[in-house]
Order: sequence, then structure tokens, then C-alpha cells
Amino acid sequence: MPPLLSIIIPAHNEESRLPDTLSKVFAFLERQTYQAEVVIVENGSSDRTAQVVEAMVSNHPNLRLLRERARGKGLAVRRGMLEAIGAYRFICDADLSMPIEEVNRFLPPTLENVDIAIASREARGAIRYGEPFHRHWFGRVFNLLVRVLAVPGFHDTQCGFKCLRADVARDLFRVQQLDGWTFDVELLFIALKRGYRVVEVPIPWYYTSGSRVSLIRDSLAMLNDLFIIRRNWRRGIYAANP
Repeated sequence: MPPLLSIIIPAHNEESRLPDTLSKVFAFLERQTYQAEVVIVENGSSDRTAQVVEAMVSNHPNLRLLRERARGKGLAVRRGMLEAIGAYRFICDADLSMPIEEVNRFLPPTLENVDIAIASREARGAIRYGEPFHRHWFGRVFNLLVRVLAVPGFHDTQCGFKCLRADVARDLFRVQQLDGWTFDVELLFIALKRGYRVVEVPIPWYYTSGSRVSLIRDSLAMLNDLFIIRRNWRRGIYAANP
């Protein structure tokens, strides 16, 4: 019988953070009544990320390592989502900026009749801790552009914690294209076009240093991606699978 939950963690050069993150994740899962797997997708690391995970596999039979040579968060998440086996598939950032204990708020019976649940740092009831003003400001500007150009109605598309039903994940990630940071926007764009129900879940979120995102370079690339998403839609690239 497949597990209820797959926790998918994209990992690029995360050898220093993964041991603590995984110990917290497994301590949490040991207290749950449901079965779960943890899928680490190492992509293009130049450090010992893969070896760190491999050393833990013998003690955690529900831990899997997938290796992807190319870099890109979107690429890593897509690989993990399509190879996971859980009935619900949860994208989780390696820094655990959202406490892992919040995961159950994205699952039945707490959350019912939802196709996609996305963590939000902006929805009513959410709390941000320690985020520098300039990073928050850049995020709000980008979100305004996202709402105008691609995904109206959602105030935080970029938080790295999202939960999808297995059938929804398979449907969307088979046609999702972007390999970089903007995969979240593309995913939600396709989901809304297909009529899936998406809800925001307000969370406590803790800023951690060491972000892989370059505010200037990556923000410009992400803006260009918004136009790529619109172009892909016009060209029928996101057409439903037969």
C-alpha cells in the first residue's frame, strides 16, 4: 500500500543543512499515524549533498535519493513529484523555513476537498520572522507582476511549501516546463486553467540566510519567465494529456 504522504526536498549544495533538516522531518514522521516517504532530489551539487543522504538511507528505509545532474529547482521538483508514490505530495524547502509540524494542516482531515494547498506568508494569519525589508519588498513587487501577468488572486506563489494530490501532481508536472525558480507560477497557472481548486494556507515562516536566489539577476529571469508562461499557453504547450 503506498504511503499517504511524500515529502519532496530539492537539494542543491545542501550538505550542511540536510542532516538537521532530515532529523527534524523523521522525528516528526515518527509521531504520525500515517505512512510517509521522504524523497531528496539532489541536483547539480558540487558538495557532498548526495553522500550525506546516502549515509542516512540505511537508518531510514522510507528515505530515497534521486540524483539529477542538471541544476534547477523546477527540474528537481518535477523529477521528485513524478517519481514519488504518496497519495499527497508535499514540496519542502531544505531550510525548513516553515516548521515541519505545519505539514498536517495541508492534509486531510484538516484540509478536505482541495486539489492544491500552497503555503502563504501573506494570507491572513501568516507570520514572517526575521526577513530583511529589501527581500520582502522585492517579493511583493514580483507578486504584483505575477498577479497581473499570470496568476490572479494569490498573494504568495513563491513560498517553497506546497501540497498536491497525486493525480493532480501527475497531471500538472507532465506538462510543466520551467526548470528554474518560476516553476511555482507556471504550476499554478496551469492548475487554474484546468479548473483545479487551489487554496492558500497561512503559515509561520522564518527567514534563514544563505538563499540561493540573486535578487537582481534571478528577478529579471523570473520576470521573463512570466512572459514565457503566457507564450506557452498560447502555443498549446500546456494542453491536457490524452
